Amino acid sequence: MAFELEQFIADCAAAVNDSAPTKAVREAVARAVADPRSLLQALGEPTRGGIQRLHVSDELTVLNVIWAPRMTLMPHNHNMWATIGVYGGREDNIFWRRLPDDGRGRIEAAGAKSLGPADVRPLGDDIIHSVTNPTARLTGAIHVYGGDFFTTERSEWDPENLEERPYDIDKNVKYFEDANRLLEGAD
Repeated sequence: MAFELEQFIADCAAAVNDSAPTKAVREAVARAVADPRSLLQALGEPTRGGIQRLHVSDELTVLNVIWAPRMTLMPHNHNMWATIGVYGGREDNIFWRRLPDDGRGRIEAAGAKSLGPADVRPLGDDIIHSVTNPTARLTGAIHVYGGDFFTTERSEWDPENLEERPYDIDKNVKYFEDANRLLEGAD
């Protein structure tokens, strides 16, 4: 069955009101990434890294995230549940946990998960993770969030000292542009 973006968004929006929203969204995302060709036909073949807003509301954000080759995004949280489904390439996630109160909000690595095509991973409200595309090609993933990804206050952690600070959406979007410049320079 061909992927239909409008139906996918409607399924995710309906799932938000389900008694188990993350499970229902996970099922919708799993169906979407199970057929990468159909998804690519609907979204278009990615040519550069970026964040494509497919749907944004107070209750739900659906993004098409394209990770540039070897791109890494520092540890951050979402303060809302999320589900990630990869349809091309690879997305490596490192999961972090807060250290006992040291006054600086520091974290330490607590696990990892590598996601490839057709892999889906739900993330809880309090998950802290960093993301890397370790490959030499673009990685495509559908990210669904249980809220407005762009206005919800959250944190990021300095990659050198792992100290907490406010999340800067503009800086993180710029990472994608910086990664694209590196990609364009490699050609």
